[in-house]
Amino acid sequence: MDLTTLFGKFHLDRVRIGPRWANVEIGFNDEDRAAAWELYVELLTRIVTQPLLTGTGDEETALESVHSLFPTTREILRRRGPSTIEFSKVAIPILNQVVRPFTARWHRESMSGAFRDATKCKEFREQLEGLQNDLRKYNRLLAEVAGVEDLTELEART
Repeated sequence: MDLTTLFGKFHLDRVRIGPRWANVEIGFNDEDRAAAWELYVELLTRIVTQPLLTGTGDEETALESVHSLFPTTREILRRRGPSTIEFSKVAIPILNQVVRPFTARWHRESMSGAFRDATKCKEFREQLEGLQNDLRKYNRLLAEVAGVEDLTELEART
């Protein structure tokens, strides 16, 4: 399967791959599968895939959890090394094209005191829901790469 088809299969339409890489065949080895499993578990247990219900949680803490995907993914990639190059072709575009625009915007907003404004908090939560939808799709992709049953929708969403 090529990268474009893989992202399309999971409806990750926001991810754009350069022409040189778009039709590159991708095949995952055991190290890629292990790396996908590690990141899958991280996403599955964070606010990035779990609801932040009205009246619960904290916007700043949720933003920190989303941002933590960067060091978490980097650590997996560094530790596992070049043997996870195929996993890298999936993880890096998601970080840069899906997660980064959200964190960049909301980091700037939070530094300006946005989370003291109820309207901004509501806007953050609405945009977080959109990000969560994309990251649940990504989590399903990671489950497939890891070769495990997808538990992304294990719990009922309210």
